[in-house]
Amino acid sequence: AMLNDEILESTIKDILLLYFTGIKPVVVHGGGPEVSEKMEKFGIKPKFVNGLRVTDKKTLEIVEMVLDGKINSKIVCTFIKNGGKAVGLSCKDGLLIVARKKKIKKKRGEKEIVVDLGYVGETEYVNPELVEILLNKGFIPIISPIAADLDGNMYNVNADLVAGSIAGAIKAKKLIVLTDVPGILENVNDKTSVISKLTVSELEKMLKEGKVKGGMKPKVEAIITALKNGVEKAHIIDGSKEHSLLLELFTRKGIGTMVVRD
Repeated sequence: AMLNDEILESTIKDILLLYFTGIKPVVVHGGGPEVSEKMEKFGIKPKFVNGLRVTDKKTLEIVEMVLDGKINSKIVCTFIKNGGKAVGLSCKDGLLIVARKKKIKKKRGEKEIVVDLGYVGETEYVNPELVEILLNKGFIPIISPIAADLDGNMYNVNADLVAGSIAGAIKAKKLIVLTDVPGILENVNDKTSVISKLTVSELEKMLKEGKVKGGMKPKVEAIITALKNGVEKAHIIDGSKEHSLLLELFTRKGIGTMVVRD
């Protein structure tokens, strides 16, 4: 949705439609493509492991500049332009998310090695108080996934994982993940093979069997986290399609993948 200004504005208008009918939306955004573009302008080649960006000190500065400085402000201003009361913040504000360094293990031959992703974090715990105050006062929180630990070290946390953690902490009714594919696919090479409905255990099985790869992996992990922490339903939909949010929520079949608790 964020690669095209018209689709971005259309998506924000759809979120505001929900807001004006009494729903309380919380928006968590990433900005991967823009970060990669800016990195290449600085002569840094983006690297990913399991869908997560390897983040050294210089990359972290670029990530913070793009996510907190540019994208968050742009989303907030587009909400304001269309009549919404939006507030921009990052996960470090009010210690919304206390982060820790993320460590991942990868198989290399017969051995399992720990991969150092640099300043990539994961959620240690969530303090949802700031988000709840804003929601109760009628504001729409717009959250960037830059978080900090208790020593003040900053981390780049995957936006999908942040959304899953916050959704669980505030006991959201729904978590909706906007991406650039139609949903979870039975066959990754066939975009028409969208699985319309899954349970958490079915999704966990797909993850364990290696059927979920690349950037879809953190999205699926975020959904599992959210549903196991009290969120009722989760959806993965193609945010590049106009009105995809409304089509998913208000049509019988929907257009993406819906995941429900067992």
